[in-house]
Amino acid sequence: MAAAEAIVETREIEKYYVQPEGNRIEVIAPTNLAIYPEQILALLGPSGSGKSTLLRMLTGLVPPSAGEVRWHRSPQAEEQANVSIVFQNFALFPWLTVLENVEAPLAARGIADVDRRKRAFKILDTVGLDGFETAFPKELSGGMKQRVGFARALVVEPDVLFMDEPFSALDVLTAENLRGELLELWTSRKMPTRAIFMVTHNIEEAVLLADRVVVLGRNPGRIRADFEVDLPRPRDRKSRRFLELVDHIYKVLTQPDVEHAPPTGPAARQQAAAGQAPAYQMMPHARPGGIAGLLEILIDRGGKEDLYNLADELAMEVSDLLPIIEACSLLHFIRVQEGDVEITPEGKVFAEADILTRKSLFREAALQHVTLLKQIYNALRAKADRTLPDDFFSDILDEHFSAEEAEAQLQTAIHWGRYAEVFDYDAKTGRLHLTEG
Repeated sequence: MAAAEAIVETREIEKYYVQPEGNRIEVIAPTNLAIYPEQILALLGPSGSGKSTLLRMLTGLVPPSAGEVRWHRSPQAEEQANVSIVFQNFALFPWLTVLENVEAPLAARGIADVDRRKRAFKILDTVGLDGFETAFPKELSGGMKQRVGFARALVVEPDVLFMDEPFSALDVLTAENLRGELLELWTSRKMPTRAIFMVTHNIEEAVLLADRVVVLGRNPGRIRADFEVDLPRPRDRKSRRFLELVDHIYKVLTQPDVEHAPPTGPAARQQAAAGQAPAYQMMPHARPGGIAGLLEILIDRGGKEDLYNLADELAMEVSDLLPIIEACSLLHFIRVQEGDVEITPEGKVFAEADILTRKSLFREAALQHVTLLKQIYNALRAKADRTLPDDFFSDILDEHFSAEEAEAQLQTAIHWGRYAEVFDYDAKTGRLHLTEG
């Protein structure tokens, strides 16, 4: 990394929540991260890895449970951090005009009327919204609303512009257009900010825009990769190096228990905690139908496919494809290696089987490889009447996950268990019943 002084630096910050019983649910493990000037940093990670939580701690919206965030070498509490955030849902005031929306943060800082109007007009012209100053948000398209969001964030000339999946709510063409405009403003130095920190789930977007990419693992969130993108701009998405970087990120995301050497630069930025396996196995939130569909697609492609090409051909976002990949890998139906996904002999048998045989094969694989389903199965077998309330398993999950994730884990387990005919579930009574005689 360059010798420039970091604008923002974290020192072993972590985020956890203390349960009523006294145990801690760790969302973000102790993390060291720095944001440097003249740099776009993209933060990637699977759903539930704590990307937005980390962003909020860096901006001061959420305090860390431990550790320290420093701005310009001073503790966050002592330094008046000059930051702005662009959200994915626009977050505009519907009763204010475009100009008034952009002026709002300046008014909150006590900037005089003449000065704030001058600055607002200037930034609106910069982002291509001149002529729409008197329009209301309801009159604007999604892309124009997000331009207003950019203008409102940039009008205060922040040290760091934080963006939380700013293009995810837009259609494909509008998002691509805005990415290009953002990059043009950044490279031409028309953007009044010293650095950009962007949370995204789009791998290609990260490699296209960022100077540096950080990839989080989950349960708890921790840095698994931190590397610089050594590509000149404008970047060719079809170039060999671009595809290598995309494949590397796919490997890190789809192989959570495997160490991967950084694609460039020293490995020193790899967190020491990166090799730690999660304390409790997390089930990917994928449906059996999606698992079967992916395996059938692999069969049609000769049993092996490049992950990047697969996502591109299926026109799927990473957040949609990764849980299915993780589920297939967990069940040992596929193996992911060097950016390629390859069907295993077990996966091939499953994909080519009839419906009833698939259920039997799914049951066998799930009970062998999925911790939660094994626990449910064994607990039900231990009861004389072969039934238990779902609260019993919720209490187990509450020891390892947040309340929301614990509920999601149980619902996924119930769906898998029903499909595999391991157990049935009565939603009215909230009880699970073993399906065996």
